[in-house]
This record gives sequence, C-alpha cells and structure tokens, in this order.
Amino acid sequence: MFRAPMGGLFRHVLDLAGAQAAAGHAVGLVCDVGGGARAEAAIERIRPSLSLGTFRIPMPREPGPTDALALLRITKIFAAAKADIVHGHGAKGGFYGRLAPVGLRRVGRIYTPHGGSAHYGANTLAGKLYTRVERLLMRRTSVFTFESDYVASRFEAMLGDAPHDAVVVRNGLEAHEFVPVADGPEAADVLYLGELRTLKGVDTLLDALTLLRARLPWEPSAVLVGAGPDEAEFRALAQRLGLREVSFKAPMPARDAFRLGRVMVVPSRAESLPYVVIEAAAAARPLVATAVGGIPEIMGPFATRLVRPDDPPALADAIAALLSKSEAQRQAEAEDLARHVASAFSIDAMAGGIEAAYRKALARI
Repeated sequence: MFRAPMGGLFRHVLDLAGAQAAAGHAVGLVCDVGGGARAEAAIERIRPSLSLGTFRIPMPREPGPTDALALLRITKIFAAAKADIVHGHGAKGGFYGRLAPVGLRRVGRIYTPHGGSAHYGANTLAGKLYTRVERLLMRRTSVFTFESDYVASRFEAMLGDAPHDAVVVRNGLEAHEFVPVADGPEAADVLYLGELRTLKGVDTLLDALTLLRARLPWEPSAVLVGAGPDEAEFRALAQRLGLREVSFKAPMPARDAFRLGRVMVVPSRAESLPYVVIEAAAAARPLVATAVGGIPEIMGPFATRLVRPDDPPALADAIAALLSKSEAQRQAEAEDLARHVASAFSIDAMAGGIEAAYRKALARI
C-alpha cells in the first residue's frame, strides 16, 4: 500500500512485489490513481503476477475528509484479500495500512517510511503533527523497515525510547543494472537526472555551472533530465544566468539518460536512499554527489568523495576535478564504486530482508 505511483518509492514497491510474487507469495497492490501513463504502464506490466489484485483509488496527499472514504474502500479490499501481511510504504501508505480494519483477522502490519517525512523540521507545525500521528500509529505497527540508517536514526530520534522493532533493508538492483554504461557519442560534460524541485538542489547545480564557465577554457555543457514542480523556475534561472549549453529533457529510463553526460551530478539538499545514486554507481558512471541522507551509506568507503550540500563553489570544485581527469582515471574510480555497490545493493538481498521482517511480524501476532 502506497500513495503516489512515481519516483523511487514506486520503483521499490514494484521491484519488491515482483520478487515476492516470483518467490511464490500471493501479492496485491493498492495505490493512488495518479502517476500518468508511465505509472499505468508499469502497473500493467506487473499486474498478471499479482494474484491478490491491483487497486487504484484516490488518495489525497494532505490529510482531509476524503481520507475516510479511502479508508472505507481499503477496508473492503483488505477483507477480500485475507492477507497475512499489510505493508504500508510512505507516510500516507503507512497511515492507511496501519489504521484500516481487517475484521477479526490478526495481521502483521509493516511500515516503511521512505524518508520523505524525515525532511520535516522537528519544530515545524507539520513536523510536530507528523510526530504525534506516528506515536499513535506505532501501537499498530508490528515492524518498521527502513531503507537507510539515516531514516532509521531520524525516526528513533522522533519516537524516542518507545518500544518498536526496526529493521534496515536497503534498496537493491537487478543483475542487468550492474552492466557498465558508456558515454554516448555527443555526451555533455554534466548530467542531472531526477525530479526538478528545489529540494534536489538543481539551482545549486546551475550556480555551480556558472562558476565553472568563468574558470574553464570552455563553457561546460549540461543535460537536465526529469520533470517536477519547479521546472519552469529552473529553466528561467538557466536563462538569467546565461547558461547557453544547458538543455532540459523529459524523463527517460535511467540507463538511457546515463549516456548523455560524462559526469553524473546529484546536488540534493536532502535524500533518503536515492535509487538514482545506486543506479549510477552500479552502471560505473563517474559521479559527484552531496553528503546528505543515506548517500554516504551507498558510497561506503568512497564517501570522502561527497561534497557539502547547498554549496555551489564546492560542487563546482568537485565537477572540475573530475572533468580534469582522463577518461581512464574517471572510469577506474567509477568501477571501484561499482564493485562496492554490487556487493551491497542486490534485489535478492532486499527481498530477503523484507521477507525476514514479515516473518518477524507474524511471530509476534
């Protein structure tokens, strides 16, 4: 159960559900009606393997009276499914998954926050409200699963010493995603791949490119692949900064996008455990990223390569340093990171870790 069929959370759920179905489990999905044609196509691809069905119902992003209608429909879905486990992903999925009645059946209720809620400030109204709701729902949570130590630590700080079981199970990739991706014939200097929103630090990257233009003997080129609520603002900023070699492209599969730039840049201000960093590392793409959220966990022994967030000069220095190296040097560094990621982020390990959490939950009911 989750709300928005988009982004890393969506990919995580589809990968997990597919692996569970392949292992012989009966699986179903409940999610919002949004996400567009790409989301619908992705759900259609996995639909035949989900014996408990797929259900698309309106789920409001913000709390409101329509939540009651969604809960009523979800309760009917649970009654028909007679499942042993209800697994809520993200704040809204966790809310519905733990609150909806299941009749007289005793079920294991799993909650994976996915990190978005960890971005609320502890002293903000939203942060205080979220903490209060989480404390109440904690009593209806069999096991928490976290995709990173970072989010686990944020929740531990939020919930304090309240008793709960917690397991960290990191995102994983399929075997074919560890095949290296080479530069395309017209690759730009820099590639950004992700959502176009301020939280992702796209403005920081544009400022860094402006600094590089004044420093390098050529104007650095960049391709920004994605969509999001701040796209128009970033396009306007690129024009104001006079960045003539910056282009924007619509979302596309990650491995297609990787060919578009010699250096992948992830300038985020906040993250949980972003798939795009794992995917880029697995594909042996030269990478510059910020030290936020769970990114240091992905980098492991190579975390010293990360830069401070929201710091255009530091980001510019890191990009310039990587571009100044020979292609062979960049590739050697990227392959070192790829070997580390291959040992720690497989889809089999992810599915196995979640199944162990389910069995832990079932043992408690």
